[in-house]
Amino acid sequence: MTDVLPIPYDHIVAAEFDGGEGVLIDLNAKRYYQLNETAMVVWRGLELNLPPSEVIGQLMAAYEVSAEQAAASVERLLREFQDRQIVPAG
Repeated sequence: MTDVLPIPYDHIVAAEFDGGEGVLIDLNAKRYYQLNETAMVVWRGLELNLPPSEVIGQLMAAYEVSAEQAAASVERLLREFQDRQIVPAG
């Protein structure tokens, strides 16, 4: 994993719901993506330009997961965001 997370595109808007889930809205493509709680933690980390280690720490604090499991979730979500062209490929 890189030392820096990608910064989301400006045309992507996030809305978080009670309970931690949320949606991303791609204003250019007029698409939306529903995010679970884990994906919202990662998304907020991207928006705040946090280092991956801090996002991993947030996941470990919020859920009973190991550092390896949290890192794997971050990597998987980043690939998914990149595949959907929500964040730039890194």
